[in-house]
Amino acid sequence: MIKKVFFSALLFVIPLMLQAHEFNPAHLVVKEIEENSYEAEWMYPVKNIGARGEVYFPDSCKRETKQIEKKGKYLVESIELICDSTLKGKSVDVVNLSVLTDALITFEELDGTTFEGIMNAKSPTIEIPLEKQIYPTAYFNLGIDHLLEGNDHILFIFGLLFLVSNLITAVKTITAFTVAHSITLGLSVFSVISIPQATVEALIALTIVYLAYEVSEKKKYTNTPWLIAFGFGLLHGLGFANVLGGIGIANDQLVMSLLFFNIGIEAGQLLLIPLFSLLIWASFKIKQSNRFATVSSYFLGGIGFFWFIERMVGIVY
Repeated sequence: MIKKVFFSALLFVIPLMLQAHEFNPAHLVVKEIEENSYEAEWMYPVKNIGARGEVYFPDSCKRETKQIEKKGKYLVESIELICDSTLKGKSVDVVNLSVLTDALITFEELDGTTFEGIMNAKSPTIEIPLEKQIYPTAYFNLGIDHLLEGNDHILFIFGLLFLVSNLITAVKTITAFTVAHSITLGLSVFSVISIPQATVEALIALTIVYLAYEVSEKKKYTNTPWLIAFGFGLLHGLGFANVLGGIGIANDQLVMSLLFFNIGIEAGQLLLIPLFSLLIWASFKIKQSNRFATVSSYFLGGIGFFWFIERMVGIVY
Protein backbone atom coordinates (compact mmCIF):
# COMPACT_ATOMS: atom_id res chain seq x y z
CA MET A 1 0.00 0.00 0.00
CA ILE A 2 2.76 2.44 0.97
CA LYS A 3 4.60 1.64 -2.27
CA LYS A 4 1.50 2.42 -4.33
CA VAL A 5 0.99 5.75 -2.56
CA PHE A 6 4.68 6.62 -2.95
CA PHE A 7 4.90 5.94 -6.66
CA SER A 8 1.50 7.58 -7.32
CA ALA A 9 2.78 10.74 -5.63
CA LEU A 10 5.97 10.54 -7.65
CA LEU A 11 4.05 10.24 -10.91
CA PHE A 12 2.01 13.28 -9.90
CA VAL A 13 5.01 15.48 -9.07
CA ILE A 14 7.38 14.65 -11.95
CA PRO A 15 5.18 15.87 -14.82
CA LEU A 16 4.95 19.25 -13.11
CA MET A 17 8.70 19.61 -13.56
CA LEU A 18 9.12 18.60 -17.18
CA GLN A 19 9.14 22.14 -18.53
CA ALA A 20 10.79 25.26 -17.16
CA HIS A 21 8.11 27.90 -17.44
CA GLU A 22 9.54 31.39 -17.64
CA PHE A 23 7.44 33.48 -15.26
CA ASN A 24 6.69 36.84 -16.89
CA PRO A 25 3.61 38.48 -15.33
CA ALA A 26 1.66 41.12 -17.18
CA HIS A 27 1.64 44.63 -15.73
CA LEU A 28 -0.88 47.46 -16.02
CA VAL A 29 0.42 50.85 -14.85
CA VAL A 30 -2.15 53.65 -14.58
CA LYS A 31 -0.96 57.15 -13.60
CA GLU A 32 -3.21 60.11 -12.97
CA ILE A 33 -1.67 63.11 -14.80
CA GLU A 34 -4.44 65.57 -13.95
CA GLU A 35 -7.82 65.27 -12.31
CA ASN A 36 -9.70 62.34 -13.91
CA SER A 37 -7.15 62.08 -16.73
CA TYR A 38 -4.77 59.13 -16.88
CA GLU A 39 -1.89 57.64 -18.82
CA ALA A 40 -1.67 53.85 -18.82
CA GLU A 41 0.77 51.20 -20.03
CA TRP A 42 -0.38 47.64 -20.55
CA MET A 43 2.62 45.30 -20.65
CA TYR A 44 1.80 41.77 -21.77
CA PRO A 45 4.40 39.00 -22.24
CA VAL A 46 5.12 38.16 -25.86
CA LYS A 47 5.73 34.48 -25.06
CA ASN A 48 2.26 33.62 -23.88
CA ILE A 49 -0.15 30.77 -24.46
CA GLY A 50 -3.33 31.82 -26.26
CA ALA A 51 -4.67 35.22 -27.26
CA ARG A 52 -3.20 38.46 -25.94
CA GLY A 53 -4.86 39.77 -22.78
CA GLU A 54 -7.00 42.87 -23.25
CA VAL A 55 -7.71 45.54 -20.62
CA TYR A 56 -11.18 47.05 -20.20
CA PHE A 57 -11.74 50.26 -18.24
CA PRO A 58 -15.08 51.64 -16.94
CA ASP A 59 -17.56 52.92 -19.53
CA SER A 60 -17.22 56.39 -18.03
CA CYS A 61 -13.69 56.61 -19.50
CA LYS A 62 -12.83 57.60 -23.04
CA ARG A 63 -9.90 55.48 -24.18
CA GLU A 64 -7.34 56.18 -26.88
CA THR A 65 -4.46 53.84 -27.73
CA LYS A 66 -1.38 55.89 -28.56
CA GLN A 67 0.93 53.11 -29.70
CA ILE A 68 1.74 49.42 -29.35
CA GLU A 69 5.40 48.38 -29.44
CA LYS A 70 7.58 45.48 -28.40
CA LYS A 71 9.92 46.16 -25.48
CA GLY A 72 12.08 43.20 -24.54
CA LYS A 73 9.79 40.34 -23.53
CA TYR A 74 6.68 42.49 -23.48
CA LEU A 75 4.22 43.96 -25.95
CA VAL A 76 3.52 47.42 -24.52
CA GLU A 77 0.32 49.33 -25.27
CA SER A 78 0.32 53.03 -24.35
CA ILE A 79 -3.17 54.28 -23.47
CA GLU A 80 -4.69 57.67 -22.70
CA LEU A 81 -7.83 57.83 -20.54
CA ILE A 82 -10.17 60.75 -19.94
CA CYS A 83 -12.84 59.85 -17.39
CA ASP A 84 -15.98 61.55 -16.12
CA SER A 85 -14.87 60.86 -12.54
CA THR A 86 -12.05 59.23 -10.57
CA LEU A 87 -11.16 55.58 -11.15
CA LYS A 88 -11.20 55.01 -7.38
CA GLY A 89 -14.08 52.72 -6.50
CA LYS A 90 -14.30 51.53 -10.13
CA SER A 91 -13.38 48.15 -11.62
CA VAL A 92 -10.79 47.22 -14.24
CA ASP A 93 -11.11 43.96 -16.20
CA VAL A 94 -8.68 41.86 -18.21
CA VAL A 95 -9.93 39.22 -20.66
CA ASN A 96 -7.97 36.36 -22.24
CA LEU A 97 -5.52 36.09 -19.35
CA SER A 98 -3.60 32.83 -19.61
CA VAL A 99 -3.77 30.46 -16.63
CA LEU A 100 0.02 30.85 -16.50
CA THR A 101 -0.01 34.66 -16.52
CA ASP A 102 -0.81 36.86 -13.55
CA ALA A 103 -1.42 40.56 -14.09
CA LEU A 104 -0.12 43.14 -11.64
CA ILE A 105 -1.99 46.46 -11.62
CA THR A 106 -0.35 49.65 -10.33
CA PHE A 107 -2.61 52.67 -9.88
CA GLU A 108 -0.94 55.98 -8.98
CA GLU A 109 -2.97 59.03 -8.01
CA LEU A 110 -2.07 62.63 -8.64
CA ASP A 111 -0.67 63.03 -5.10
CA GLY A 112 1.58 59.96 -5.50
CA THR A 113 -0.61 57.58 -3.50
CA THR A 114 -0.32 54.08 -4.96
CA PHE A 115 -2.53 51.00 -5.06
CA GLU A 116 -1.36 47.64 -6.36
CA GLY A 117 -3.23 44.39 -6.87
CA ILE A 118 -3.15 41.08 -8.73
CA MET A 119 -5.49 39.71 -11.40
CA ASN A 120 -5.47 36.23 -12.92
CA ALA A 121 -7.60 33.91 -15.04
CA LYS A 122 -9.80 33.03 -12.05
CA SER A 123 -10.12 36.64 -10.84
CA PRO A 124 -9.83 38.86 -13.94
CA THR A 125 -11.53 41.87 -12.31
CA ILE A 126 -10.13 44.19 -9.68
CA GLU A 127 -11.68 47.18 -7.94
CA ILE A 128 -9.47 50.18 -7.21
CA PRO A 129 -10.23 50.90 -3.54
CA LEU A 130 -11.30 54.22 -2.14
CA GLU A 131 -8.99 53.88 0.86
CA LYS A 132 -5.21 54.23 0.76
CA GLN A 133 -3.32 50.94 0.55
CA ILE A 134 -0.92 50.50 3.48
CA TYR A 135 1.15 47.53 2.33
CA PRO A 136 1.95 46.33 -1.25
CA THR A 137 0.64 42.82 -0.60
CA ALA A 138 0.29 42.11 -4.33
CA TYR A 139 4.03 41.39 -4.39
CA PHE A 140 3.53 38.63 -1.82
CA ASN A 141 1.21 36.80 -4.24
CA LEU A 142 3.64 37.50 -7.06
CA GLY A 143 6.47 35.90 -5.06
CA ILE A 144 4.47 32.75 -4.36
CA ASP A 145 3.42 32.41 -7.99
CA HIS A 146 6.97 32.92 -9.25
CA LEU A 147 8.35 30.18 -6.99
CA LEU A 148 5.57 27.68 -7.71
CA GLU A 149 5.66 28.30 -11.47
CA GLY A 150 9.45 28.35 -11.73
CA ASN A 151 10.21 24.67 -12.22
CA ASP A 152 13.98 25.17 -12.21
CA HIS A 153 13.76 26.68 -8.70
CA ILE A 154 11.45 23.83 -7.63
CA LEU A 155 13.89 21.19 -8.87
CA PHE A 156 16.78 22.89 -7.07
CA ILE A 157 14.91 22.74 -3.75
CA PHE A 158 14.01 19.10 -4.43
CA GLY A 159 17.65 18.16 -5.07
CA LEU A 160 18.86 20.17 -2.10
CA LEU A 161 16.79 18.10 0.32
CA PHE A 162 18.73 14.95 -0.64
CA LEU A 163 21.88 16.51 0.83
CA VAL A 164 20.60 16.91 4.38
CA SER A 165 20.47 14.22 7.04
CA ASN A 166 18.55 15.81 9.92
CA LEU A 167 16.18 18.62 10.80
CA ILE A 168 18.83 21.02 12.10
CA THR A 169 20.89 20.69 8.93
CA ALA A 170 17.75 21.16 6.84
CA VAL A 171 16.94 24.40 8.67
CA LYS A 172 20.51 25.68 8.18
CA THR A 173 20.46 24.76 4.49
CA ILE A 174 17.12 26.38 3.68
CA THR A 175 18.06 29.45 5.73
CA ALA A 176 21.34 29.78 3.83
CA PHE A 177 19.48 29.56 0.51
CA THR A 178 17.00 32.19 1.71
CA VAL A 179 19.67 34.62 2.92
CA ALA A 180 21.69 34.23 -0.28
CA HIS A 181 18.90 34.83 -2.76
CA SER A 182 17.63 37.74 -0.62
CA ILE A 183 21.04 39.41 -0.94
CA THR A 184 21.28 39.22 -4.73
CA LEU A 185 17.56 39.93 -5.17
CA GLY A 186 17.99 43.20 -3.29
CA LEU A 187 21.26 44.15 -4.98
CA SER A 188 19.79 43.51 -8.41
CA VAL A 189 16.55 45.45 -7.79
CA PHE A 190 18.59 48.43 -6.54
CA SER A 191 20.81 48.15 -9.68
CA VAL A 192 23.98 47.42 -7.71
CA ILE A 193 24.64 44.34 -9.84
CA SER A 194 23.31 43.42 -13.27
CA ILE A 195 23.76 40.18 -15.23
CA PRO A 196 21.84 39.36 -18.44
CA GLN A 197 18.78 37.26 -17.69
CA ALA A 198 19.59 34.62 -20.31
CA THR A 199 23.01 34.04 -18.74
CA VAL A 200 21.51 33.76 -15.26
CA GLU A 201 18.89 31.24 -16.42
CA ALA A 202 21.55 29.08 -18.12
CA LEU A 203 23.69 29.07 -14.97
CA ILE A 204 20.68 28.17 -12.83
CA ALA A 205 20.19 25.10 -15.04
CA LEU A 206 23.82 24.16 -14.32
CA THR A 207 23.18 24.32 -10.56
CA ILE A 208 20.59 21.57 -11.06
CA VAL A 209 23.12 19.47 -12.99
CA TYR A 210 25.63 19.86 -10.15
CA LEU A 211 23.00 18.86 -7.57
CA ALA A 212 22.28 15.76 -9.64
CA TYR A 213 25.95 14.80 -9.31
CA GLU A 214 25.85 15.33 -5.54
CA VAL A 215 22.69 13.24 -5.21
CA SER A 216 24.23 10.44 -7.27
CA GLU A 217 27.12 10.22 -4.81
CA LYS A 218 24.62 9.06 -2.17
CA LYS A 219 26.40 10.96 0.59
CA LYS A 220 24.97 13.02 3.42
CA TYR A 221 26.79 16.34 3.47
CA THR A 222 25.91 17.06 7.08
CA ASN A 223 28.60 19.73 7.39
CA THR A 224 28.46 21.53 4.06
CA PRO A 225 25.04 21.49 2.32
CA TRP A 226 24.37 25.01 3.55
CA LEU A 227 27.50 26.17 1.68
CA ILE A 228 26.11 24.74 -1.56
CA ALA A 229 22.74 26.31 -0.81
CA PHE A 230 24.26 29.70 -0.09
CA GLY A 231 26.53 29.75 -3.14
CA PHE A 232 23.84 28.70 -5.59
CA GLY A 233 21.23 30.79 -3.76
CA LEU A 234 23.10 33.92 -4.83
CA LEU A 235 22.52 32.88 -8.44
CA HIS A 236 18.86 32.00 -7.93
CA GLY A 237 18.31 35.43 -6.36
CA LEU A 238 19.29 37.00 -9.68
CA GLY A 239 16.68 34.79 -11.33
CA PHE A 240 14.02 36.00 -8.90
CA ALA A 241 15.06 39.61 -9.55
CA ASN A 242 14.49 39.23 -13.28
CA VAL A 243 10.73 39.06 -12.64
CA LEU A 244 10.72 42.45 -10.93
CA GLY A 245 13.17 43.84 -13.47
CA GLY A 246 10.86 42.89 -16.31
CA ILE A 247 7.71 44.55 -14.99
CA GLY A 248 9.39 47.17 -12.78
CA ILE A 249 8.31 48.29 -9.32
CA ALA A 250 6.32 51.40 -10.12
CA ASN A 251 5.51 52.59 -6.60
CA ASP A 252 6.86 54.62 -3.72
CA GLN A 253 7.32 51.56 -1.50
CA LEU A 254 10.29 49.92 -3.16
CA VAL A 255 11.70 48.34 0.00
CA MET A 256 8.32 47.07 1.18
CA SER A 257 7.49 45.67 -2.27
CA LEU A 258 10.81 43.83 -2.31
CA LEU A 259 10.18 42.51 1.21
CA PHE A 260 6.71 41.20 0.38
CA PHE A 261 7.97 39.60 -2.85
CA ASN A 262 10.73 37.83 -0.91
CA ILE A 263 8.32 36.67 1.80
CA GLY A 264 6.09 35.27 -0.95
CA ILE A 265 9.03 33.27 -2.30
CA GLU A 266 9.67 31.85 1.18
CA ALA A 267 5.99 30.94 1.55
CA GLY A 268 6.20 29.06 -1.74
CA GLN A 269 9.26 27.18 -0.49
CA LEU A 270 7.48 26.22 2.72
CA LEU A 271 4.63 24.77 0.66
CA LEU A 272 7.02 22.56 -1.32
CA ILE A 273 9.47 21.36 1.33
CA PRO A 274 6.98 19.14 3.25
CA LEU A 275 5.88 17.46 0.00
CA PHE A 276 9.41 16.68 -1.15
CA SER A 277 10.49 15.64 2.35
CA LEU A 278 7.55 13.24 2.49
CA LEU A 279 8.59 11.63 -0.80
CA ILE A 280 12.17 11.14 0.42
CA TRP A 281 10.95 9.82 3.78
CA ALA A 282 8.57 7.41 2.04
CA SER A 283 11.43 6.04 -0.06
CA PHE A 284 13.21 5.10 3.18
CA LYS A 285 10.08 3.50 4.63
CA ILE A 286 9.68 1.19 1.64
CA LYS A 287 13.45 0.57 1.51
CA GLN A 288 13.80 2.19 -1.89
CA SER A 289 15.91 5.20 -0.88
CA ASN A 290 18.96 4.27 -2.97
CA ARG A 291 16.87 3.58 -6.04
CA PHE A 292 14.88 6.78 -5.53
CA ALA A 293 18.08 8.82 -5.15
CA THR A 294 19.52 7.25 -8.30
CA VAL A 295 16.38 7.84 -10.38
CA SER A 296 16.11 11.39 -9.03
CA SER A 297 19.74 12.16 -9.85
CA TYR A 298 19.25 10.98 -13.45
CA PHE A 299 16.07 13.02 -13.72
CA LEU A 300 17.69 16.13 -12.22
CA GLY A 301 20.79 15.80 -14.38
CA GLY A 302 18.88 15.09 -17.56
CA ILE A 303 16.36 17.89 -17.30
CA GLY A 304 18.97 20.33 -15.96
CA PHE A 305 21.33 19.62 -18.84
CA PHE A 306 18.47 19.90 -21.35
CA TRP A 307 17.53 23.32 -19.94
CA PHE A 308 21.16 24.43 -20.02
CA ILE A 309 21.55 23.52 -23.71
CA GLU A 310 18.18 25.06 -24.56
CA ARG A 311 19.09 28.34 -22.83
CA MET A 312 22.58 28.45 -24.32
CA VAL A 313 21.08 28.04 -27.78
CA GLY A 314 18.78 30.96 -26.94
CA ILE A 315 21.79 33.10 -26.02
CA VAL A 316 23.73 32.25 -29.18
CA TYR A 317 20.79 32.58 -31.56
